Amino acid sequence: MTTVGRIALDVMGGDHAPRKILEGALRATDPTRDDGLHADRILLVGPRAQLSPILAEHNALDRFEILDSVEVIGMHEEPGTALRAKPKATIPMCIEAVRSGDAAAAVSMGNTGAMVGAATLILRTLPGVRRPGIAITSNLTGKPTTLLDMGANAAPRGSDLVEYAIMGAALQEGVLGVKDPRVGLLNIGEEDKKGTKLTKEARELLLESGLNFVGNVEPDGIFTDCAEVIVTDGFTGNVVLKLIEGFGSFLLDKIVREGKRIGQPLPDEVLDEAMRSVDYSEYGGALLLGVNGVVVIGHGRSDSNAVLNALKVAAKDLDSNVNGRTVEALAKRAKEHPAP
Repeated sequence: MTTVGRIALDVMGGDHAPRKILEGALRATDPTRDDGLHADRILLVGPRAQLSPILAEHNALDRFEILDSVEVIGMHEEPGTALRAKPKATIPMCIEAVRSGDAAAAVSMGNTGAMVGAATLILRTLPGVRRPGIAITSNLTGKPTTLLDMGANAAPRGSDLVEYAIMGAALQEGVLGVKDPRVGLLNIGEEDKKGTKLTKEARELLLESGLNFVGNVEPDGIFTDCAEVIVTDGFTGNVVLKLIEGFGSFLLDKIVREGKRIGQPLPDEVLDEAMRSVDYSEYGGALLLGVNGVVVIGHGRSDSNAVLNALKVAAKDLDSNVNGRTVEALAKRAKEHPAP
């Protein structure tokens, strides 16, 4: 069993809450798992009256502590309005638990904008970070690649992309053990002069950052071993993320159908391995990097497997002290490249 700082879990976040969220927590704390978490390290945040009967079905009524919260921010609510109207909803309560020290991390499959807003307002950003970024670590190339920003900041500055690169590198080094990870800048071409004003500015700053910057990376580079960290603005990143999810599922479905049509289906183990590479539930959740605490945001369609893996993402981040590494790296950059 792995002992980590306590994780506040929003049990009402996502399309399949609360049952699938609770099932994920139960799987994560299964004592027969080698990578299991201690049950007392998970703080359930949600309506006690609704959660208790489900826990009782699994003979787990006394397994978890519950922070009672009856308000929920819906997936389609405007984040700022919802946070002001529902300060005691499950999302801000999870984040507040981190701020107060009742938890060390927060996990939600709910409204992404509300999670980003609550974390930024309540936890504040780390020293040296202007705006946080959402990072996912995919296994599309057969080895982990960290992509950010996936949707937190649609209109960043060039300096924000440098901060994302520093945070992504700290994640690769701290969690995955990659020394001096390569950093690429997502662009429409590899040539130096390609791109928008933002990418041109970011490229010049990245060249001076001291990071292992390998230059511009075209979108197809996401599927090759060209960099361990790839940075972009949140609008582009979110489009890329949804395209990967959608096209991956489409392509695999087409392969299965064509294999059956010609009477030569691929072996199940091959299909399973391919599916895992594009299945969001295998990644669990995205880290919101740059806030003063560990925050994991899962997919709204998350099932119990996705919740299990999101909790594991939070645990690994806590164990590796990515925020501490990030602060050190940002301080070093500020010293070497002081603001004018």
